[in-house]
Amino acid sequence: MRLCSINEIQENDVLARDVMADDYNVFLYKNTILSKKYIEKLRKLNIPFVYIKDEISEEQVAILKKDIEETSKTKMKEVIQRHTYNNSAALQDISNTADNIISNILEVDEVIENIHDIRERSTDIYSHSISICVLSTLVALKLGLDKESVHDIGVGCLLHDFGLRYLMIEYQDEDVETLSPKQLVEYKKHPIYAYSALKNENWLSKKSKEIILCHHERLNGSGYPLHATEISIETRIVSVCDVFDEMICGIGCRRRKIYEAVEYLKSCKNLLFDGSVVNALLEFTAVYPTGSIVVTNEKEIAVVIKQNKHFPERPVLQISRDKDGNPMEEEKIIDLVEVKSVFIDSVLE
Repeated sequence: MRLCSINEIQENDVLARDVMADDYNVFLYKNTILSKKYIEKLRKLNIPFVYIKDEISEEQVAILKKDIEETSKTKMKEVIQRHTYNNSAALQDISNTADNIISNILEVDEVIENIHDIRERSTDIYSHSISICVLSTLVALKLGLDKESVHDIGVGCLLHDFGLRYLMIEYQDEDVETLSPKQLVEYKKHPIYAYSALKNENWLSKKSKEIILCHHERLNGSGYPLHATEISIETRIVSVCDVFDEMICGIGCRRRKIYEAVEYLKSCKNLLFDGSVVNALLEFTAVYPTGSIVVTNEKEIAVVIKQNKHFPERPVLQISRDKDGNPMEEEKIIDLVEVKSVFIDSVLE
């Protein structure tokens, strides 16, 4: 993906981000192929720049290769949907799937040193499990956990919501906070259902089983199903990554923006969640993903064009409109690490 001025774009270029008009309604959607007609309309709307797809750069920033992600999702779906309490031999394939994901992450040079431009999105439970496997692996590596623990985390992540398939209520696309008390009690049994189905699997480690049973536990005992306070570091890692991904995907809750999820984790650090785990996750999480439209404290509207390593809350901005709402006549780029007096005040939907 690359940022191009309106004079640089060419016919047949493909948009990498939605283009919004003055009223912030989407004028052209991501993946639109730009025709001469569209380019002229962009000029008439005084759109100063757009994001264009660049296959090389897109591939460079991917932490998990697309084919690995799709293969992992297919394998998980196939194995889990086939499983019953009395037929679990095929579940061992999940272990291989976790190893494939971890190996793919380790193939990317210095991946845990780079900010990961995570984005809010809609997803299903299989993609969610793969996503927290990736996030938890990165956090575990950053915290220096050994190879065996990283493997146990990966397997536990892929099976952490296994118990949802045994629920007797409709929970998909629901905010669990809106469930009736009776439904909520049933929903909170899903870790127990999963653990009961998997506790006798000899190939599954004790740590992975604990992750499956305890990923909703919290440090202050307010979690479920055991209200435990003594939680292993492996489970604490998965707990943080799970709730973060749930929030940005809208799984079991209202979907939030990245910065909202980040603020939630910060507010609950050392209360509900392990502070060292939260810090490790946020070190490589861009609070304002590239392409975000933001408003500065000086009331200027800008787009996030680049991240700053080690400063996920202080990206590089390109100002698109001045404080009076007028399009910028000249290019104005602000690096928030260098310009301390400017900060992001809000994010536009």
